[in-house]
Amino acid sequence: MAGNLELLSGVIARAKAENRAALVGYLPAGFPTVDDGVRAVTAMIEGGCDIVEVGLPHSDPVLDGPVIQTADDIALRGGVRIADVIDTVRRAHEATGAPVLCMTYWNPVDRYGTERFAADLAAAGGAGCILPDLPVEESEVWRKAAEQHGLATVFVVAPSSRDDRLAKITAAGSGFVYAASLMGVTGTRESVGREAEDLVSRTRAVTELPVCVGLGVSNARQAAEVARFADGVIVGSAFVKRLLDAPDLESGLAAVRTLAGELAEGVRKRA
Repeated sequence: MAGNLELLSGVIARAKAENRAALVGYLPAGFPTVDDGVRAVTAMIEGGCDIVEVGLPHSDPVLDGPVIQTADDIALRGGVRIADVIDTVRRAHEATGAPVLCMTYWNPVDRYGTERFAADLAAAGGAGCILPDLPVEESEVWRKAAEQHGLATVFVVAPSSRDDRLAKITAAGSGFVYAASLMGVTGTRESVGREAEDLVSRTRAVTELPVCVGLGVSNARQAAEVARFADGVIVGSAFVKRLLDAPDLESGLAAVRTLAGELAEGVRKRA
């Protein structure tokens, strides 16, 4: 069974045709539990997210800040497994029809088996993988498996990436390019700086892939700011924080749905 790379590309293209950026939400699988996590991901899409990234919780993340680390820890202590992550992708896609990607560090995929992971993710209706720590030079085995199964391979670029490096990374990727708006780890910030706009401009100079910006966006104003120059706006920690801060699950789901709606309005304003 082929994955949903074409669905992902179509959703981003449709947003562009509507003169707006796509809204991409993130939540780790298994948080607060596997079943409740599926409900939360579904609420994000119902609220206004066009695309969702389901995180594979990791005990030693290199990109994730304290908010997502806390959620990952809850999921890991709850016993989440790779099969649960893939099941979350499947259930979220079946419930909404939206493109759902898996965001994961490379080691779990390598241990699970590259071909097996790609096949299982595609069979679940997944749209692809975001692999923040996989060097492009070491990615050929994964990329071949992903292409065979109709999955996107999304690489991360950063403000520190030189132009020749950007060209090499983007040439190997598919679906879209994940542009980290600033150096550092994930988390909400007061502003998403000029570095992000410069990075998007430099990335677009070397690829025709859409460029989606993540790291730091937490409200509609920031979403509008980023949507002015990016093809997609990625929001993670702000959604996780709504669930962490909620007094109970139902309140958390309502907060997630509300935030998605506010951000969806933001990406349509293009401040």
